[in-house]
Amino acid sequence: MTTTTAASERQHWQRWQRWQRSWDRQQEWYMPDREERFRVMADTVEAVAGRAPRVLDLACGTGSVTDRLLRRLPEARSTCLDLDPALLTIARGHFAGDDRVAFVEADLTDPAWPARLPHPSYDAVVTATALHWLETEPLRRLYGTLAGVVREGGVFLNADHMEDASAPRINAALGALHAERRERERERGRLDWAGWWREAARDPLLAEAAARRFALLGDARQPRPDGPPRDRPTTTAWHLETLLAQGFGQARQVWCSASDAVVAALR
Repeated sequence: MTTTTAASERQHWQRWQRWQRSWDRQQEWYMPDREERFRVMADTVEAVAGRAPRVLDLACGTGSVTDRLLRRLPEARSTCLDLDPALLTIARGHFAGDDRVAFVEADLTDPAWPARLPHPSYDAVVTATALHWLETEPLRRLYGTLAGVVREGGVFLNADHMEDASAPRINAALGALHAERRERERERGRLDWAGWWREAARDPLLAEAAARRFALLGDARQPRPDGPPRDRPTTTAWHLETLLAQGFGQARQVWCSASDAVVAALR
């Protein structure tokens, strides 16, 4: 490889790293404790599945969870699965040349999606802030499918928006604090969801993949929807009860904030 080629590839890789960091900053605008939930997920994977697990990163986005897991557990292997072609493009660029990471493009509402995986089972399945977009029955079915994907003794981790309605005044106070913080950061130029996608669509590196994403999943350059579908589970209790009913042997909450939780289920 010539020096010029090596330098060009290095610059290309650095552009993907900038997009990865940009996505992380945009997501942190909504979830300031995002890194903490990732740490808890990595703790749980290591505790249950060891230091060299085979991991399925479900609805992986740009690969943020896999990135943290591989930093923590360098001997791990991860399959990154998503439907969004733009976010998968960033993930592929971010992990270019890393043979620990494989990619699958699939729709979790398609019952046949497990057939696209490179392995029949996994030591750990992880997902973050994605499954709340599924309505109740599709999510119930997905949990049942995952009980067949996680190996016996393996673990499933879902870090998502889940309500604990037992302390409404505390929830409201923290919600107001977070909203005020987001507004201050917006005034300082922090990109929100729609702003980030507008930037992505303008970059020649991502423009084609972003256009495919908009055609498939909707134009994300518009203001972010008010919220997930109305027919969806909202409480941590629902998730724990459903995981047990769908074939997991144990389930518990391992981390929580005012409106978010990480739940773990043992196969």
